[in-house]
Amino acid sequence: MHPSDALFQGKRQPLLLPACDHYAGSSKLMRRSMALQQELGPVFDITFDCEDGAATGCELEHARLVAELINSDGNRHGRIGARVHDVRSPHFSADLEAIVGAAAARLAYLVIPKADSVADVVAAIAAINAQAQAAGQRAAIPVHVLIETHGALHDAWEIAALPQVECLSFGIMDFVSAHYGAVPAAAMRTPGQFTHPLVVRAKLAIAAACHAHGKVPSHNVTTDIRDTAVVANDATRAGGEFGYTRMWSIHPDQIKPIVKAFTPRLSEVSEAAAILNEAVLASWGPIAQHGRVHDRASYRYYWTVLQRARLAGLALPDSANALLAPAVSPTSLPEANSCT
Repeated sequence: MHPSDALFQGKRQPLLLPACDHYAGSSKLMRRSMALQQELGPVFDITFDCEDGAATGCELEHARLVAELINSDGNRHGRIGARVHDVRSPHFSADLEAIVGAAAARLAYLVIPKADSVADVVAAIAAINAQAQAAGQRAAIPVHVLIETHGALHDAWEIAALPQVECLSFGIMDFVSAHYGAVPAAAMRTPGQFTHPLVVRAKLAIAAACHAHGKVPSHNVTTDIRDTAVVANDATRAGGEFGYTRMWSIHPDQIKPIVKAFTPRLSEVSEAAAILNEAVLASWGPIAQHGRVHDRASYRYYWTVLQRARLAGLALPDSANALLAPAVSPTSLPEANSCT
């Protein structure tokens, strides 16, 4: 029995996405990010930005360029999405017509900003689906939602529960600004973003909502684009202390530190493979290894470690690759004992 079948038994498995979501707005930066993705592989996603990337008065032209690039040969891995204008913007419908209407089949996801409630997200999804259906797209386009208003934070649990939503992102700058000075600007950056109670509360609420519904929590940007050590520190804290599994990048130099921070260490990958291979021999019953007891609860954790490592492009030991093989043959995994 394959690990995913044995450990989840038909239940929905937690969604995994590349650890870095790189935002690019201008034509130059969008093309540069595509070239970098071709070089590094699909270890990070790209989000083409219509909300902040389009020059005033050129919103439609920008949306058409986004669709053109998504449809191009440069989108080699199919991991490019787009952030459209918010659902109340006069440019929202035009964005959908230009991007979904022309590139629905190659669009990895759409990001919805500035939602004030779950109702806003539901309305946005309905509009996306209507445009996709008009374009002949049968599969639902995944939706990512920016949580950056008081209302969206209040409804984060319900938003994460929506089937088409696969990721919630924390928009720290808009969230802090929405307090009109009651939260200091220092809370937008390190160390304040990890210590101010209202910001910490927001981050934890978003992460908890995502994990409860098997969705991906994406951490906010690091505004320091010069010091990669700050980026690495923020990513490490976001993952280790706040439960985030993904993080924004706003500069190409931020991509590698983010991916590295969220990638399991090779020692943990080796440990995971050893534990899971022994679990196979025990027919997924409890085992003891190095004086510690493991059962299906810890097996699920270590199975996720292997999947995250593969997603990050880490070179895996043969024992891990055998477990991750999509089709299990008699020689690909150790033979399991019978129940008796």
